[in-house]
Parts: sequence; structure tokens; C-alpha cells
Amino acid sequence: MAYETILTETHGRVRLLRLHRPDALNALSVQLITDLNAALDEAEAAQDIACIVLTGSDKAFAAGADVKEMQGKSYLDAYLGDFVASWERITQMRKPVVAAVAGFALGGGCELAMMCDFILAADTARFGQPEIKLGIMPGAGGSQRLTRLVGKSKAMEMCLTGRMMDAAEAERAGLVSRVIPAAELVAEAIRVAQLIAGMSLPAVMMTKECVNQAYETSLSEGIRFERRLFYATFATPDQKEGMQAFIEKRPPAFGNR
Repeated sequence: MAYETILTETHGRVRLLRLHRPDALNALSVQLITDLNAALDEAEAAQDIACIVLTGSDKAFAAGADVKEMQGKSYLDAYLGDFVASWERITQMRKPVVAAVAGFALGGGCELAMMCDFILAADTARFGQPEIKLGIMPGAGGSQRLTRLVGKSKAMEMCLTGRMMDAAEAERAGLVSRVIPAAELVAEAIRVAQLIAGMSLPAVMMTKECVNQAYETSLSEGIRFERRLFYATFATPDQKEGMQAFIEKRPPAFGNR
């Protein structure tokens, strides 16, 4: 399916989604979010897709929400329209979503990257929550997810000053998984996604669910949740195949069941 502001590619069992508003540094307009959510729905429903990579351009993953669309909004426009709530679709994906970030990931762009399951950053990446400079504050999870990822002190400084964090600092702080040379970013993200897509899809989904649960519950509740899903993997044909393949010293042939 063709989209106005999203480019798509398929690499085996991996779907690459590229934000594409080159004239606006991929600013997150209503149309872009509508297209992105439709592309995510399509990838989630596709039986031959097991992992998604979300990226932008060399200059910008996304430079933030579209200020021209926001500027005229009133409180009631934002409240009654539930502004930015639709951005959370990406957090509801059962299949893993890897963010490949080069250039600017600011405001809503940083928030969108943090909604993904993990971030691979180019050495050119710059992250920030500069909403304070516009007389507003983060509204799509920036004050919450950033604090959970990098800690209160650094998140507070970034949200109150609008300071940008480069890729090296983002890796040290725990915001990104790894830093990769910009020229290799998308290829490496696809390679990692293909590695994930080669695993048992039920096991991948259960693992993603468990890691996310760690942010929602106490340690004891999280461990109980993990153990229940761990036991559940023993009801899958893929568990039998994976362990048999290990014993026979051969690659597993997962059926994603």
C-alpha cells in the first residue's frame, strides 16, 4: 500500500517504514501519524512480517510535532480532540519495532523513538525535548519515558532547558542501545531486525511483553508474570523444535507456532 508521508520496503520478514516529509525534517503532522498508524496496522496484520524498523532521513528522524498545525490550537481543541493520543499506536504493537535514528530526534520525534522497543542511533543523532522553548512542555510521553530511561536529573535538565543530547551521551545514559556509523545505520538496523525475525515469533512477542511489564509492576509481580509466560513457551511447537535443534547441533526451523 502507498502512503503520502511514509515510504515502505520489505526485507524478508522485516518491514522498513521511513518517515518521509523531506521539506519539513519529518515533522509529525496529522497526515504523517495517520499514515504511520496505517502502515503499522498493515505490518502487524501481515503474517509474513515479524519485525519492523522505523527510520527517517540522514538529516532527521523527526524534528518534532508540526508547529504550524499546533500553533492555532486552543485548550479545548487539544483536549476534546485528544491531541497526540493517536501517536501511542506504536506502543501497542505486539511485533517488535526498532528505531533507527539519524540526525535530529527532537520533541515528538524523540518521543516517537522512545515508543519503539529499542533505539539504534547513528553517530550523527541528536536527541532532545525542546518544547519548553515554545512555551509548552512534552505531551507525548517525553517527561515520563525519558525519565525512566535516563533518570530524573538528566531528564529534568533536558526538559527544562531544551538541551540536545548527542549519540555518545545518549548511549552512556541508556537512551539508545548502540551507536553505529551513519552510513551503516539502516543496513545494521535491518540486520538486527532480521535476526529477531528469525526467532520464534510467539517467544519474541512474549519476551517483549515481559520486558515492558518490568516498567509497569513491582519486581515480584514482574517475575511472576515472566514465569507464567516462560511456562507457556513449553506449550509451543517452537520450543520443541528449538531444543531439538540445539541437541542435534543444527539451526532451528521455527514455524512461529
